[in-house]
Amino acid sequence: MNHYSKLFLSALFTLLIGSPVVYAQSDYSELVALFEEWRAFETPPMREGAPDYTAETFEKRWPEFQKLQERLVALDTTGWPVDKQVDWYVVWGEMNGYDFNHNILKPWVRDPAYYKSMWMSRSDVPAHEGPTHHATTEIWTYEFPLSKEERERLLSDLAVIPPLNAQAKINLTGNAKDLFTAGIRDIKRQSQDLRTILLRDGVDKDKKIKEAVDKAIKSTDDLAIWLEAEAPKKTGPSGIGKDNYTWYMQNVHLVPLSWEDEVMILKRELARAWSSLKLEEHQNRDLPELEAANSPEAFNAMAEASVNNFMSFLKDQDIVTVKDYWEPALREHMGRFVPEDRRNFFLIGMHYDPRPLYSHFYHWFELARMDNEPHSSPIRKGPVLYNIYDSRNEGTATAVEEMFMDAGLYSDSPRSREIVYIMIAQRAARGLGSLYAHANDMTMEEAGGIHSEWTPRGWMKTEKELLLFEQHLYLRQPGYGTSYITGKYLLENAMAEYARVKELAGEDFKVKDFFDDLNSIGCIPISLGHWQMTGVDDYVRMFDGNNSGR
Repeated sequence: MNHYSKLFLSALFTLLIGSPVVYAQSDYSELVALFEEWRAFETPPMREGAPDYTAETFEKRWPEFQKLQERLVALDTTGWPVDKQVDWYVVWGEMNGYDFNHNILKPWVRDPAYYKSMWMSRSDVPAHEGPTHHATTEIWTYEFPLSKEERERLLSDLAVIPPLNAQAKINLTGNAKDLFTAGIRDIKRQSQDLRTILLRDGVDKDKKIKEAVDKAIKSTDDLAIWLEAEAPKKTGPSGIGKDNYTWYMQNVHLVPLSWEDEVMILKRELARAWSSLKLEEHQNRDLPELEAANSPEAFNAMAEASVNNFMSFLKDQDIVTVKDYWEPALREHMGRFVPEDRRNFFLIGMHYDPRPLYSHFYHWFELARMDNEPHSSPIRKGPVLYNIYDSRNEGTATAVEEMFMDAGLYSDSPRSREIVYIMIAQRAARGLGSLYAHANDMTMEEAGGIHSEWTPRGWMKTEKELLLFEQHLYLRQPGYGTSYITGKYLLENAMAEYARVKELAGEDFKVKDFFDDLNSIGCIPISLGHWQMTGVDDYVRMFDGNNSGR
């Protein structure tokens, strides 16, 4: 029996013989207050200038966490509107995520990449992909030359790196071979990224900034050397196992699927994408092949035309309410010409037609909405913790690639449909590999073999960096590699249920209404969005979070 089977039985036993006091008809404000306490607790205390991830500190704080968790379960949500009950589940998932990290995932113990501090660009999802420590240096948020206030902020950020790197040598006692070895690459790259700060406008004349950067570089290089010396000693598996994976999906990411369910869904999507691609190729056999942009000028002209066509499609075809800030958000990520021999999987497709990838860039619309129109709920206003948003954000971005295609986006270019199926096949192949890696049936390298060999046209064989990055991320963050396809599956189910409910009520289904409602719920697990948009709670009732009023 694994940790979480025991945990559930223990909780059930407690409820039978003497559960915590349940507050009658709790007020939503109690949940908000508890959420704020929880988030304040979730940020660890400092140790010698860096967040404290030492074992003794975690153990010391565990009883305080348990009290927070007990208070959450004791809240009685009877009579609450669905959207408020959804918020309860968001907090419940986050607390379960802390529990799981503490007992199973332990990124600060098993995963050297957890100690990566430098982030040069913003993620295309609400928070950084994968486990990330609490005091990162977000270079993309700075403008150089630095103002006085920004200079002090950067000095404060950089000051965290040396003590955190020193702490890493204490904490990284785990035996996860693949995670440990692959994480060295992230630390080495940090040293390179730190050196780029010295080239920023105004830094060459700032002695204090240069000293802080030099100290951070030295400590990062020292950590990389230490990791390389320790790596040969690591011999254990890196996956969390099937049972833990299932518990994590259902109780943290609130994905109502088991490990076995996800294998079945990804195999189905992989087969469907390949067969659909071949049928598209047959239908298009008399059409000329797509021609890739072969110069900066050609690429820029194609990208400009694609942005205009894509935005017009969303507006003119009543797909979704297009906000004024959407097109500027997309234009910041139009891409640039890359020589053919340096194109990775996504850049290959982008040089034939950027619109399939621009559809996936629905991500940037969602982030722009968070920036410009944050959700009214304090619980949904910012990013949810532990990548719990993955089924919603990655699932939506993947789903709309095919949904927009089916709605007519490529009526002017039938061959572009082939790119969409290639992208679906790649997402299914890489996710399937990650499932086997987490089951410890395959190494990370073997999982990458599925990823590479089952991506059509050899598009994953052109540039190995992306392959390494993606499989490493998915081993670090259970469920992320599958979320593109499983989230797509859940979103398609939500659309089907939404349409069925409309039909039963004698109302017309409108695509625009569906996407507008989807956008209004914020970046929360799609299972919760399904409930809020349709009133159907079948998925939610599968979770272990049922308490009084559910």
